[in-house]
Amino acid sequence: MTTVRKSLVFPLVALMMGASASAFADQQHIVAPGQLATAVADHVATQDTNRATVREALARPEVQAVASKLGLDLTRATAAVDTMSGADLEKAANAAQQVNEQLVGGASTVVISTTTIIIILLLVVILIIALK
Repeated sequence: MTTVRKSLVFPLVALMMGASASAFADQQHIVAPGQLATAVADHVATQDTNRATVREALARPEVQAVASKLGLDLTRATAAVDTMSGADLEKAANAAQQVNEQLVGGASTVVISTTTIIIILLLVVILIIALK
């Protein structure tokens, strides 16, 4: 009986090991690793672009003047940009983009439009919220 058992067990174990090895070798992923890496790289690039847009707006003399009049510390706000992510970063980047677009060219004269001031204040408020 033991010889029959041994003669059956060893071939079955060999078949199981062979089948499991081929099953592990042929693993299919739902998303290809290359696509996943591309998606992550795109997300990181978008966040880096958004952070650069916010930093550009905070570096503008007009924004710095409004912030100093309000008594806001732009050093802390600039440092908070690195910690922002998700919806907060996207909102701040959208506001910063509007500020950057409006202040390009002749709009950076002594008279700043009401819309620009509102956008600057919105940006500062978002950054203050991000600091908390």
